[in-house]
Amino acid sequence: MVHSTLFVLIRGTNNVKGNNNIVMRIAGITIPEKKRLEFALTAVYGVGLSRSRDVLQKAKVDLSKKAGQLSASEEQTLRKLIEGHTIEGELRRNVSGNIKRLKDIKSYRGSRHTRRLPARGQRTKTNARTLKGVKKTMGSGKKKLEKK
Repeated sequence: MVHSTLFVLIRGTNNVKGNNNIVMRIAGITIPEKKRLEFALTAVYGVGLSRSRDVLQKAKVDLSKKAGQLSASEEQTLRKLIEGHTIEGELRRNVSGNIKRLKDIKSYRGSRHTRRLPARGQRTKTNARTLKGVKKTMGSGKKKLEKK
């Protein structure tokens, strides 16, 4: 069973319920088949809603189509248009390189990244929980005496 599953993953086909549709992949990311294309393309890092709509408009593909309904030529044009942009690994390397540069030159923004705090001027007395993590409530500082 494991061997046949491995074969399915390597070939890139979807054999659920006897369905032999080839899964659409762009830059190594599997595009969800059941979602509308304008939303499904956002699974690729670097492709947001506006870029996906723009790409679909340039490729002359209907926004409401699903990935499983595309013809091979439409799929190729979409892949070519999306891979023309900076996406996935290259974009992640650019972003991490930019942050590393800020840290190396010891800029204010770089120091905020280093300390895992908001870098764009947001308040941190309250909020900023995404970066700072769960609240750690402090006690009064006194040791409590044990009752005998």
